[in-house]
Amino acid sequence: MKRALMGSLSAIALTAMTTGVMADGHSGPIKIGVLATLEGTYTVLGEDGVRGLNTALIGAGNKAGGREIELIIQSTDTSPDSALRGARKLVEQDGVEIVIGPLSGSEGIAIRDYSKTAPGVTFINGASGAMETTYVTPSDNFFRFNTDGAQWSVGLGDYVFNEKGWETVATVGEDYSFVYTQIFGFAKDFCEAGGEITERLWVPLGTKDFGSIIAALPDDVDAIYLGLGGGDAVNFLNQYQQAGGDANLIGGTIMVDGTVLSSEGNAKQALIGTPSSGPQADTWDNENWQTFVKSYQDAFPPDQRFPSPSLLATTYYNATSAMLQCMDDVGGDLTDGQANFRNCLTNLELEAPTGTITLDENRQAVASNFVSEVVELEDGTLANAMISKVDNVSQTLGLEKAAFDAMGLPSRENPECKTSY
Repeated sequence: MKRALMGSLSAIALTAMTTGVMADGHSGPIKIGVLATLEGTYTVLGEDGVRGLNTALIGAGNKAGGREIELIIQSTDTSPDSALRGARKLVEQDGVEIVIGPLSGSEGIAIRDYSKTAPGVTFINGASGAMETTYVTPSDNFFRFNTDGAQWSVGLGDYVFNEKGWETVATVGEDYSFVYTQIFGFAKDFCEAGGEITERLWVPLGTKDFGSIIAALPDDVDAIYLGLGGGDAVNFLNQYQQAGGDANLIGGTIMVDGTVLSSEGNAKQALIGTPSSGPQADTWDNENWQTFVKSYQDAFPPDQRFPSPSLLATTYYNATSAMLQCMDDVGGDLTDGQANFRNCLTNLELEAPTGTITLDENRQAVASNFVSEVVELEDGTLANAMISKVDNVSQTLGLEKAAFDAMGLPSRENPECKTSY
């Protein structure tokens, strides 16, 4: 699948500047760099992120503001160092004018910091969802059109407590910034509703052997929250089933994403009935969502994509759509430090497949969030069925800024589990 994906990228991307025509900020081809995790435990996520980006480019005829696009794909492996090396190559060697990406949480924090050293380049986040990326020392030239991991958790804790009746939960999560942010949002929701988180277990990204973690799972809780993704999620499910695990499960957003629900083997069947939440729901009957799903499906042969776009395809699609819309708005003009282009991004109301997205004063998305449950469709594939939708979810999760700041930043143990914040 990876070879086929890269082949399709070559067919879509312009690979060389037109002879004798140099980009001058207004005419000629525009160089756009892409950061995506095409190595390591999140490889399948990065591949689908690139599919989403190319779905948007295909719809635009591979032009932005009337200018041909030269696309340069740079692989990362979820580590901040790999993202930083990739960004430096794109900006300092390849001379890109816009960067779309990265994908993973701690990568995003690193790229926010790097963007401050490259003020002539505009950075549009791909999918990374750590809270600190935009909430702490935001960068003037870094824009994020996806909500963060805590925003992706809104509505889930209340649902599992009040509708499922699960009052005690233990959590298992990958030990890095994005999952801290995910559990931050879940804990606020769940604990305010009256729930108790009895234990928080952490594993490194790229864990192969979950034996000790599975053995340590408490058996006196109502459910286990799983903040895993990619290869980690699949490895855990395989080993959990082999160990005879049968607890109620709650999915972090990428635990039940299409990248896991479409994985090989039967372990994913354990996720049927698992509640989760995030910025999309596969079965939503909204016309814009259904149109996007068909565009994604039409863009790639069935054996080179998932049955439905994953979260990563959607977020990269939205980021690329924002770029395309604003490039059209300014007629492809990136002169004057890209001031007009960035002003457009700042004030854009993006009519995305997942609903309207706007940016706050930190250039962070305010958007809808969906509570869902994993179901098996008639064709045997798994999908996230929509339960409910919460609109206009802000990064402060509905709290006044002072109250939100008093909670502190996401970490292994923060926030504390209490009924009011």
